[in-house]
Amino acid sequence: MPEHTATSRLRLFGLCFFLQILNILLFAVFVRYSPESSPGLCPSRLNCSRRNPDSGFQQPRFQGVHIQVLLSLGLLVAFLSRYGPGSAATSILITAFAIQWALLIQGIFHFFLNGKIYVGAQSMVSADFCTAAVLISTGAVLGRVNPVQLLLLALLEVTMCSLNEYILLSLMGVRDSGGSLTIHTFGAYFGLVVSRLLYQPHKDKKKREEQQDMGQQGDVFAVAGTVFLWIFWPSFTSTTTFHDNAENWAVLNTYFSLVASTVATFILSPVLYEESTPRMVQIQDATLAGMAVMGMAGEMLVTPFGALIAGFLVGLISPLGFRFFTPVLHSRLKIQDTCGVHNIHGLPGILGALLGTLLTLLATADTYGDRLELLFPLVAQGSWSVTYQALMQLCALLLTLLLAALGGCITGCILKTKMLRGSPDAQSVENTVLCEVAEEECEPRASSKELGTSTLV
Repeated sequence: MPEHTATSRLRLFGLCFFLQILNILLFAVFVRYSPESSPGLCPSRLNCSRRNPDSGFQQPRFQGVHIQVLLSLGLLVAFLSRYGPGSAATSILITAFAIQWALLIQGIFHFFLNGKIYVGAQSMVSADFCTAAVLISTGAVLGRVNPVQLLLLALLEVTMCSLNEYILLSLMGVRDSGGSLTIHTFGAYFGLVVSRLLYQPHKDKKKREEQQDMGQQGDVFAVAGTVFLWIFWPSFTSTTTFHDNAENWAVLNTYFSLVASTVATFILSPVLYEESTPRMVQIQDATLAGMAVMGMAGEMLVTPFGALIAGFLVGLISPLGFRFFTPVLHSRLKIQDTCGVHNIHGLPGILGALLGTLLTLLATADTYGDRLELLFPLVAQGSWSVTYQALMQLCALLLTLLLAALGGCITGCILKTKMLRGSPDAQSVENTVLCEVAEEECEPRASSKELGTSTLV
């Protein structure tokens, strides 16, 4: 065990050192600050409607997104009493690396001009968005990978996520300001495919004698994470809108969806789990699901009751997924979804994309007014029909699932190599980023009454 721990430390040290030196060199050669007074540094050959020019640093907007990624998503990996401290530390490591790498990869696609990548507030926001997708993916494999594997996962996923985002937003002209596809759906299914490839049949026969207990520590983290979600996620969803009216609608619709999904949890969870009131982690899951479904549709909905209906429906679907679909994922598909990202990101993301496609079909001048030109400029100009725009939105869902599955397959095949896996008999070491966890079934927050009630990374 000491030799194994020393080897793990050496691997982590070497990989961190190599990746950071690589980032420094690439930043030195390619990255420059974007002049705040410039109206736009985006090449004319790219569709940069999502990329706002930096008129000032936009500190409140950037600050909200950054707090969302670090605190809301970071705290939510700490609900496991066994993996919590190490997972929280590792999430900070992954965030620190992924933001740097995302600035480089996204910069090549969106902010590259005259051989340089120009960074500013909007490029930092975009990097945070991509980092959020990586943190979501880690929720599907938490407890079965070590920090070295997570760093490699971040390296590969940021690349695939940036490619997916570029194709959808710049080439296909898809509207997805809050990331139903580019963040939630991509992150969830990328992680699920990796989890499937890391599955070990000979380990599945081992039954854990001690199931994981979330206890009071997990409830405290869930409370803190949920509070931050309520405060910052609506602004997170509306960050990439480029007009005040669109931003206001996205914020309000996200709040309406959030409150409806939370109420839905109080309706369904007592029926499914025979408890008088839901646990805090279930409320947290409902909060996430209600927000994920508004990623694409938030700026498109023209009435508040539409957001209430969407939030209420996803608030019912998420706990049903935990209760009935999660066991099928594990027993039939051999996917161990540690944090339940399929139910709180994957399904809501898909539903949000389908809702956005439906709303696109209703995008007429009579329905949207002046907002039509803001949301769908090609439709307003007559270059595209409403049907064609809706078809692009639907094709974006299929393409996202395809790229997520392809990227997850490549990443999973790399991470499962013998050189990167920890010792099968190694036990997890709490309170340290150098935790090597046993490659066995991870059942977070499981009890006889709470099967599947897990949460996001």
